[in-house]
Amino acid sequence: MPEFEKKDCGNPSGEAGFTLTELMVTVFIMGLLATVVLVNVIGNVDQSRVQKARADIALLESSLDRYRLQMFDYPSTEQGLEALVEAPEDLPGGASYPAEGFIKRLPRDPWGNPYQYEKPGEHGAIDIYSLGADGQQGGEDLDADIGNWQ
Repeated sequence: MPEFEKKDCGNPSGEAGFTLTELMVTVFIMGLLATVVLVNVIGNVDQSRVQKARADIALLESSLDRYRLQMFDYPSTEQGLEALVEAPEDLPGGASYPAEGFIKRLPRDPWGNPYQYEKPGEHGAIDIYSLGADGQQGGEDLDADIGNWQ
């Protein structure tokens, strides 16, 4: 029967494993990589929210243009964006509201707030806008209003 020999792997103590220094260096490098990734991801999430708000506003503006073509005018500020989903009570004479509405449901902005609508608007015939991350008028950066006039 052949005899098996124990090979010497170069570790004189016979113990296998990592030193505390090696483990700490590895944990430090992983923490550094995680920080770099998180900083980049958080910035992209904020920008994607702004882009989603702009896309929603463009969709609402397009739906309001279709409303105006079929109903002969934009909805009033009092009727609001809800006029795109359900027929307002005071429809103009001769106007025919589509059974399915102009959109299925009103989107909320990426921060969970309703989009704002004004007719007449300060910047054009109509203004559609999000109040931004802070939900307040005005602001800068992520808190800035995002509107169809931009």
